[in-house]
Amino acid sequence: MSDNWFIDSELETVKSEYEKIQGATLDACVPDMVRISIYRTEYKQVAVCFIFPEDYPDMPIITEIKSKTMSFKFTTGLAQLCDEEVKKMLGEEQIMHVLLFVAAFLDENPLCVCSDEISWLKQNCLKQTDRIKLNQQMSQVIVKFKEGSYKMTFQLTVPDNYPFDNLGIECIENLFPADFHNMIKMQAIEIARKCVTPPIKPKPKQPKWKLTPSVKPVIEFLDEIFHYITKQTCALCKKAVLPDNPENVITEPKHELHADKLYCDHYYHYGCLDAYMKTPPFEGGKKCLSCNERIFHDKWKLPPTLIEKRWAHKQARQRELDEVVEFMQ
Repeated sequence: MSDNWFIDSELETVKSEYEKIQGATLDACVPDMVRISIYRTEYKQVAVCFIFPEDYPDMPIITEIKSKTMSFKFTTGLAQLCDEEVKKMLGEEQIMHVLLFVAAFLDENPLCVCSDEISWLKQNCLKQTDRIKLNQQMSQVIVKFKEGSYKMTFQLTVPDNYPFDNLGIECIENLFPADFHNMIKMQAIEIARKCVTPPIKPKPKQPKWKLTPSVKPVIEFLDEIFHYITKQTCALCKKAVLPDNPENVITEPKHELHADKLYCDHYYHYGCLDAYMKTPPFEGGKKCLSCNERIFHDKWKLPPTLIEKRWAHKQARQRELDEVVEFMQ
């Protein structure tokens, strides 16, 4: 190297100034290599390695970024940004400039902790009508789903200590019936919780629980359930469970066209299901016409025997009325 005096001077600068960067640790500082680790959270931490090229500082310093927690794709991309940034500093000391750039990037881009998940979702999950937007300043992932005239927008707030802490999940736009909206939100919250909280009583032979980043599974679920619901037809009348125009969505729970979901994830109109639940056969309980599973629903809690008795009583009363009408004629 032609300018050893310049490199020696820069090494002294690094030793005296690296502590100005929050969470920085000096691992090595010799002419062969400089390595400084930057810690933000247990998951968000990187090691920045520098090698002096020949003709330094007239040539850009070689930068490599490593991390045991963040993805190779992210660290490679950040190193490329550093390569572009350091070109502004030719002829000058470059290490502290790059370190300050990396530290600022980690602070200004909190969503870097889920960058791989976002990239995967864009390529493999979201439909052409869906949109995903990142708000780095607020550490939020905003996902907009669209199918026909229906829309639903969720806002996921990624915590500082991601993936160890729970996501914040809010629905900020919804054209579904309120019960569907609440069901979707609560299931998404439960998926996120299971990613970060081990079960209190693990089931026998169940795989050992491990912490899982939650952005990907939550958005996968939201995407699947949103598009699934918009395409559902009533298993009895075979008509769409939701009207084409969201403005015509039925909110009255006992309206005949109100959309009802069973525990088996199949959908019916209230009127269709009510008639089906109250007509024979009743033995063994009513079965879903789509999957043949026993029907469970909060609106129909009576046991089959009582429903059958009520149906029989109603039929007897109707026969009495028919006889009276016939006699009067």
